[in-house]
Amino acid sequence: MQSVQGTDAMTAPAAGLPSSKKVLTKWALLGTVGIINGYATILMYSRGEIAFALLTLILTALALFVFGSKKTYAHRYIYPGVAGMILFILFPLAYTVGLAFTNYSAKNQLSFERAQQVLLDRTYQSGDSYPFTLYKTDMGHQLVVEKAGQRLATPVFQLDGLSTTNFDLTPIEEVKGEKAPIKTIIQNRTALSAVDLHLPSGEDIRMSGLRKFAAVVPLYTLQEDGETLHNNRTDETLRPNQDVGFYQAVDANGEFVGNTVSPGFIVTIGTHNFERVWKDDGIKEPFISIFIWTIVFSGVSVVLTVMIGLVLASVVQWEALKGRAAYRLLLILPYAVPAFISILIFKGLFNQSFGEVNMVLENLFGISPAWFSDPFMAKTMILIVNTWLGFPYMMILCMGLLKAIPDDLYEASAIDGSNFISNFTRITLPLMIKPLTPLLIASFAFNFNNFVLIALLTNGGPNMIGTSEPAGYTDLLVNYTYRIAFEGAGGQDFGLASAIATLIFLLVGALALLNLRVTKVAQD
Repeated sequence: MQSVQGTDAMTAPAAGLPSSKKVLTKWALLGTVGIINGYATILMYSRGEIAFALLTLILTALALFVFGSKKTYAHRYIYPGVAGMILFILFPLAYTVGLAFTNYSAKNQLSFERAQQVLLDRTYQSGDSYPFTLYKTDMGHQLVVEKAGQRLATPVFQLDGLSTTNFDLTPIEEVKGEKAPIKTIIQNRTALSAVDLHLPSGEDIRMSGLRKFAAVVPLYTLQEDGETLHNNRTDETLRPNQDVGFYQAVDANGEFVGNTVSPGFIVTIGTHNFERVWKDDGIKEPFISIFIWTIVFSGVSVVLTVMIGLVLASVVQWEALKGRAAYRLLLILPYAVPAFISILIFKGLFNQSFGEVNMVLENLFGISPAWFSDPFMAKTMILIVNTWLGFPYMMILCMGLLKAIPDDLYEASAIDGSNFISNFTRITLPLMIKPLTPLLIASFAFNFNNFVLIALLTNGGPNMIGTSEPAGYTDLLVNYTYRIAFEGAGGQDFGLASAIATLIFLLVGALALLNLRVTKVAQD
């Protein structure tokens, strides 16, 4: 017994080694991931990317918590899904909402520190300029500056991989070497622009043109408070205006006067962007008009595509119809062709001057509608094209749902003497509406944000007159937001676009909840 127990005692540690190795390997891997992501987080935070640093910190902490604890280790299978939801849904949504409360735009996209540094890096010519010539010698290159009839030259240096950027100029009698072509100066302009030349008088000059050096000094000087800038050329004092996100000159009383100085910096402006939507008539009126049109477009598109799809699905499944497979294939073709190709083809067909649609209408009825310049006709054209693109999808859905309805129900209805309308209202529609409802909601949401159709067919046109931001009669809310973000009259206004995107999210969410609520009540 003693020997057996002694043997067990000796073999027990050996049996535990594999488990220990797995634990060490797991914690080594988790530690490596934590160190790498921790370093990335610190790096992003140091560069002012606070949102991305916070995102990395949350995902890393969640991963370490899930994979490092025995209690939560069973959740490791759902971590990728949770991380993907945070990364691709929650973070973009939170980031967009955050931008809506800032002045982020093409003019205001830097941090305050970065904008201040850009201004401090600016220089201006404070003295006379002097012509220079670049000579190529046997030992390298040499800069020769002419001042008051005197030639001043730098020591010979290597132009490729220029390491020294400070040279003292000394008088010379004769230049040895040949003039370098202007092409050489252009190719090495970046390196030559960084060179500072010191004149015998103590003045520093820097390259100010392809053939000139001049005395260049900083345009702004940072004051002791770390915020105020002094303009060395105009003797103005500038301070950061936190209300607009720009440096601006101040008077003797400290009041902001004059124009702002670009570049600007990002500041929090509260609900100003949201207030612009309902206070600025140039934004409010087109926003309301576009919102109504978006609802109408989405609703009418769903109704038309469902009606046409259901009728065609019933026709192609009619047993007495010969060649049903061929008809089915032809009707599905619009769904098989890439949408952008079909849209561009329709754009040519509806061309007001040379399109086939107007040619047929003019020959038959003597009319030539202005499809792209008249708001009503442009909206009609969009509904026609979108119905053409959408009915095959609905037809496929309805075909599957019709197949799922038992034939016994129709046979029993026929015995009772019911007609086609009774069969449709009492059997077909009630049995189809429940599985079809989520798909209709999804189709409504898709058409609500159908950016590609509008962008390729009309680009939002015809444009509205008297708006603060670019807007068109056929713009959907998503297209209107895009135009504000990238085609704004006052620059790319990402803050205002984010505010409208936030409102779209709230509106779509409210409509979806209302739709689901109504559907549930109807089903009950």
